[in-house]
Amino acid sequence: MLDIQKRLTKSFYMLVSLPATAMGFALSVQISALSWILTTRYGLDIHDVGLVWAAGPIAGILGQVIIGIVSDNVWFWNGRRRPFILIGGVLATLMLLALPNIDVISSATGAGGILGVAIAVALTLDLAINISFNPTRSIIADVTPDGTPRTKGYTWMQTISGTFGVLAYAVGAIWDNYTLIYSGAGLVFLFSVVPVFFIKEPRVLKEGGADPGRASDATPSDALIGDATPNDALIGDATPGEDAKPGFSFSELVRTTRPLWGFFIYSVFAMGERLMGASRETYWIEGALGVLTVVLIAESLLKSPVGKPRLEASDIGFKKVLAANAFTWLGVQTMFVYMFAYVQQAMPELGDIDMGRVVSISFLVLNAVGALLPAFVLEPITERIGRVKTHAACMAIMAVGYGGILLAPATPLLLYILMGVVGVGWAATVSLPFAIMSHKVDQSKMGLYMGLFNLSIVLPQLVASLGIGELVSVAPDKSIIFIISGASLAISAFSWMLVQEE
Repeated sequence: MLDIQKRLTKSFYMLVSLPATAMGFALSVQISALSWILTTRYGLDIHDVGLVWAAGPIAGILGQVIIGIVSDNVWFWNGRRRPFILIGGVLATLMLLALPNIDVISSATGAGGILGVAIAVALTLDLAINISFNPTRSIIADVTPDGTPRTKGYTWMQTISGTFGVLAYAVGAIWDNYTLIYSGAGLVFLFSVVPVFFIKEPRVLKEGGADPGRASDATPSDALIGDATPNDALIGDATPGEDAKPGFSFSELVRTTRPLWGFFIYSVFAMGERLMGASRETYWIEGALGVLTVVLIAESLLKSPVGKPRLEASDIGFKKVLAANAFTWLGVQTMFVYMFAYVQQAMPELGDIDMGRVVSISFLVLNAVGALLPAFVLEPITERIGRVKTHAACMAIMAVGYGGILLAPATPLLLYILMGVVGVGWAATVSLPFAIMSHKVDQSKMGLYMGLFNLSIVLPQLVASLGIGELVSVAPDKSIIFIISGASLAISAFSWMLVQEE
């Protein structure tokens, strides 16, 4: 084990953040370039772009949960998370290289059209990202003690990842998206493959979760036993026969994800409707599913864990996190996928290249704020007022930013400034929920719960890609994008205030 891992130094937090950075960079390339390249180079309509984006969340539904369960229970290539980070990193690299060559692949394989190949490439890319994203986040929880060190792990993860996300959008803005795609492929390969060989994973995962009735803000020294270093309690040398094998059942998955049932049922219904080419005379079904979603989420948010046994309280707390996080991502994904449509309509004087550049700079500003805040601003604030209150405040600020974009004159400069405001919420979204969630679940099932938590991201993404995509496509005023995003983040801010801090 490296000395920096034994002492949990800042350099180790940076090192363990690089695999997540690789996947975050791949996602930044996807966000910046996918919609742009599909509309400008391949001529896809808005609703077809939404269908391509829907392929990714589908991969996430299967990929993160399955990989989380498997990585909790296996050990090969001298690691639990390492094998999946390596496989996902290589796959993501190859799919990024395929992105600007979809037409070539379509011709070479004899595929019928661009849309099918685009969906296949997007699905494989997002599956690769999801194969790795779960382990890259789980490994941070595996190698850090509960409390402040783990919060630092996730805030440093976002600071490093966000910094490179800024680089991604800077490349797209200064040069072009093709340069971004090809340079991104090299960085993703380097950051996903090299660092994992210098991180020692725990051979045995600790069982149990945080006690809701006990504060968990211990410092690294609290974990020391005798002269042991913080990670000596985490890194075991158990033989294969001594490995913990966390249990899992399908009923546990279904029960735990109850707040998301409405999102899931709608996603299956909408995807089937799109693939079969059915008519849109089904608004009553969508309305009923909307009511079901509201009821299930309200039920989860209003239930109190106070006085409940530890396991039941942890289950209630985890469901609250799922419910609150779902609305965050409904608004965020709507912005990511359809920002280009707003810019096209609101700034018609821009050509395709300039439009792509404005979108890239907007996301650059978003990620610049998202990179600077977590470790240097948000983490110190969490020590004073707690993770949950900090996160709820950031969601409220993000909602205000969306409202500003909706009401302000449509100029590139004002858009960049308001995207900086939105970036406050983005900084929290990609760092604090992981720390909040990781303190509410059984540590020996971190991979499983990280995968289940990802459902609160990908299911709202599917709703944004399918249902909201249809709405944006037919709406004469594309500013509806920010009405939806702002309302979703306002609901999210209120929902997070109902989540109890440990």
